[in-house]
Amino acid sequence: MPFLDRLQRWADERPDGTAVAVAGRRLSWAGLRDAAAALVPEAAPVTVLSEKNSPHFAVRFAAAVAGERQCAVLDPAWPQQLQDGIAARIAERIAQAAPAAPAAHGTELRDGPPGTPFLIGLTSGTTSVPKAFTRSRRSWQQSFEASIEFFGLTPEDRTLTPGPLASSLNLYALAECLYAGAEFHTLEHFDVGDAHAAVSHDGITRLVLVPTMLRLLSERGLTGGVDASGIRSIVCAGSKLDARTLEAARRWAPNATIYEYYGASEISFVAGAGLRPGEAPKLGGTGIGGPFPGVEIRILDDAGTELPDGSDGNVCIRSGMVSEGYLWGDDGQALRCFDGWFTVGDQGYLSAGVLYLLGRRSDMILTAGTNVYPHEVELALASVPGVAAAVAAGMPDGLRGQRVVAGVVPSHGAVTATQLKAGVEDVLARNKRPLEYYALAELPVTDRGKVSRQLLLDWIDRHDPRARRLA
Repeated sequence: MPFLDRLQRWADERPDGTAVAVAGRRLSWAGLRDAAAALVPEAAPVTVLSEKNSPHFAVRFAAAVAGERQCAVLDPAWPQQLQDGIAARIAERIAQAAPAAPAAHGTELRDGPPGTPFLIGLTSGTTSVPKAFTRSRRSWQQSFEASIEFFGLTPEDRTLTPGPLASSLNLYALAECLYAGAEFHTLEHFDVGDAHAAVSHDGITRLVLVPTMLRLLSERGLTGGVDASGIRSIVCAGSKLDARTLEAARRWAPNATIYEYYGASEISFVAGAGLRPGEAPKLGGTGIGGPFPGVEIRILDDAGTELPDGSDGNVCIRSGMVSEGYLWGDDGQALRCFDGWFTVGDQGYLSAGVLYLLGRRSDMILTAGTNVYPHEVELALASVPGVAAAVAAGMPDGLRGQRVVAGVVPSHGAVTATQLKAGVEDVLARNKRPLEYYALAELPVTDRGKVSRQLLLDWIDRHDPRARRLA
């Protein structure tokens, strides 16, 4: 893991400085180094780490990747049967892939060779069992260098990541801060009040979180008078920021540059942009920004042919941050390679160096010969005043093949179809606009908390009271 040698450096230079803080419990740089070093001699070649947020998580993670060891981080909320099954699969695949000569695990808290795998990542798939892929130490070091440059992370920063460390976003932020020599703060579990207390009392300068958390912190922070003027950067990932969340965040943290980016666990960072204080946002569009440092982007068709600017196809990248592939779960489409250009199947187009992300091809709506991606419809609707959230889908239509329908969750009071139609008029082409609108009592989500377009269609089909058609 490429942060262990850096950890040694920070522990030597500022042994008593705070490295990690979890709900007020702090670990100094020297304390983290010494506690992790004490665990290294007994650490297994492969550790399956399933633990809630705590200072001990950071200690175990550091020890678990020393030398040529590997670590898989599992969500402790997963059913025990699923965790046991994943652990058994990992043990089997590692045993099958073991080289003739044993790995040099060692007993010191040191980084292993750059080209060796250290992380077994898990990402959701079409089945109940997550896909597993591996990342090398070199790939994460290059990711650190790229993200530190892009986001402007410094040793003086104090980062708060209020989500679970088992999530790849938060696990990466922990390792990134240890590499950069910056304080890392988190909570035992997400709580708005605890997050506000950290912002107010711990001198937080940087937030790393998902849009839903940002909205809650911003809106309640404004209502409660929580001072966030010391926050200088906000890094948001998972989905594009809607207009309401962006507005609330800019009011609550007026001095922060708000970063959005696109990436995937298997290919790391791809593209992004930062909205600086006072800079006017471009609402409703699907543009995500330019490439990250060290990343090249091309749009290729299914034959691997490069497409011209403005033509949508597979978003493909070339960088040193791509994963080493899957241990299991590869269906041949999850991570594809076209002569050194990798894609996870997301669709988009380039224009003047900016990547416009459209979504997965499987979500595409074909209506009257026009390709419509729900993502662009949802972003357009989310920019309409009075809309808290939106979801779009394609409903079977005998004349058009499919017709675009959309459901919105009002932010306050009622919203009308007329308002929605007027709101997207200047953002969406006529043949991409929804033909039917529904007011939703709640977002249609699966048991895992993901928005489900199929569930929206089911609600409409069976006249579920949670989806009321707007005239």
